[in-house]
This record gives sequence, C-alpha cells and structure tokens, in this order.
Amino acid sequence: MTYVIAQPCVDVKDKACIDECPVDCIYEGQRSLYIHPDECVDCGACEPVCPVEAIYFEDDVPSQWSEYYRANVDFFDDIGSPGGAAKMGLIEKDHPLIAALPPQGE
Repeated sequence: MTYVIAQPCVDVKDKACIDECPVDCIYEGQRSLYIHPDECVDCGACEPVCPVEAIYFEDDVPSQWSEYYRANVDFFDDIGSPGGAAKMGLIEKDHPLIAALPPQGE
C-alpha cells in the first residue's frame, strides 16, 4: 500500500508534503508531484499538510481520480527507484494523464 497524489496537485505543487516526508519519496515532475510506491513507508505525514487535499491513501482515492494511482506508479517506470527525491530535483516529465490536462487552477 502507498499514498497517491491526485489531480488537485497539478499545477500547484505546494511542496509542504516534501518537507514532511521522512523518507524523501515525493518526487517533482513538471506539473505535479508523485509519490514513489516502493519508497513510501505509509507513515501518512504528507496527507494532512497538503493545502489542496491532493494526497490519499491508496484505498481512499476518490473514484474520479482513481487513475492517479497508476499515474504515480507508472511515472517511475523509466526512473526506477532512485532512493530519494532530493538528489533528483525537478524531473522534466509528467505522466501522460497529467501532461494531457489543460492548465489547472484559477
């Protein structure tokens, strides 16, 4: 089990969750943040600090955002498990689901 970042994060990327994550498993893509499913220790520290309520436990992702579980997993297909987001910095890509979205926000 893991936590998932859903659509409310797209084009927001507040990053409060990154500061709270004790294992540095939240990576930054172009338009969204992503939680590495193999590096997440399910502590839940990220969820309450997200100002846009974009983070959900895998089993609690609202149905309208169910595809975001796959997006968080598939984002790492060509990256593997780097063992920490800080050393990676901004990753110049997004999952196709997110890349295809129109600009989000106001």
